[in-house]
Amino acid sequence: MTTTDQQPWGRVDETGTVYVREASGERAVGQYPDATPEEALAYFERKYVELNGQVTLLEQRAKGGAPAADVAKSVANLTTAVATANAVGNLAALAERLSALGGAVTELTEQQGVETKAAAAAAVAERAAIVDEAERLAAEDPAKTQWKQTSAALDALFAKWQAHQHDAPRIPKGEANDLWKRFRAARTTIEQNRKAFFAELDSAHKDVRTRKQNLIEQAEALADKGADGVSAYRNLLEEWKKAGRSGKKQDDAMWAKFKAAGDVLYSAKSEVEAIDNEEYDANLVVKLELVSEAEALLTVTDRVKARDALSTIQRKWDAIGKVPRDQVKPIEDRLRKVEAVVRKLDEDHWKRNNPETKARTEGLAGQLNDAIAKLEAELEAAHAGKDTAAITEATEALEARKAWLKAIGQ
Repeated sequence: MTTTDQQPWGRVDETGTVYVREASGERAVGQYPDATPEEALAYFERKYVELNGQVTLLEQRAKGGAPAADVAKSVANLTTAVATANAVGNLAALAERLSALGGAVTELTEQQGVETKAAAAAAVAERAAIVDEAERLAAEDPAKTQWKQTSAALDALFAKWQAHQHDAPRIPKGEANDLWKRFRAARTTIEQNRKAFFAELDSAHKDVRTRKQNLIEQAEALADKGADGVSAYRNLLEEWKKAGRSGKKQDDAMWAKFKAAGDVLYSAKSEVEAIDNEEYDANLVVKLELVSEAEALLTVTDRVKARDALSTIQRKWDAIGKVPRDQVKPIEDRLRKVEAVVRKLDEDHWKRNNPETKARTEGLAGQLNDAIAKLEAELEAAHAGKDTAAITEATEALEARKAWLKAIGQ
């Protein structure tokens, strides 16, 4: 028997035909021309090794949790391939391994079915969370919505939805359609609210722009009045503040025009004030001298003399005229102080010489004098009797009456 006849799974005959040994007998698998029997047999053995590698790889895929349907399809294809394989080797062992894999596919299918349902349920929950967030945004009050942030959030949710569709496990078509309808409805509501909000805002901005343009035209029309137009411009400025806003760019541009119209008026006013100030500065010098003269009356006690001197100063003061605006209050305050002091001299005189007040004062003074005389006698008696308590009491009462007498000017 030749070497090739001794191979457990095949042989080569005299014609170069290669046979594989199977349970049912030998089966010719082919020839390998222009080769030795050993080379021909080795060629078909390599075919078997390739098949064995495919079965091994399929076993590893099944063990690794590959989709059961894919494994089942591969098992069927390989089973057919092994049954008719032009290869030399233990084809029956390969068939047994494939048969075992077929049984494992059933178990794998059940396991993967459970896992698929769990993954689908999780995917439904994840997609529903996206929808819930979109519906929350759609339920916001359009008037209070921060549209820039909301639009960005909606775009992010849509991108998340698309990524979930692409990457997440498939979910039942009915649930997927229902969730998409909810998401689309929420997105439509948000877009409609946004468009309505900005349409209303644009209308409001248009009204503001119209009012402000009218104010600009009124302000520019004041240019011919020069400094005399400043008061009217200030009134227009108050209206401008109440007009509202119409968008930063438009507001800034319109404000620049309105301010420019005001600058023309204020520039004219500054020129007038500059001319006036030349005269007013001279008036200030004279009034400073006059107020210094008036302040000398602060120490005068003769009310008639003080009043007459102040009247003369006041007449001169009025005749001098205006002083620079920033000096009006300081110099006027100094004169008002002198006027208050002189006025108090008159008031004090009237209080002292009012008949009714004088009568009450003299009556009270008489009572106090009588009380003082009585207390002085009591004090003298207390000293004589060395009555400490009586001395203290009489002394305190006597000092109080004398203080009252002094207070009423007696």
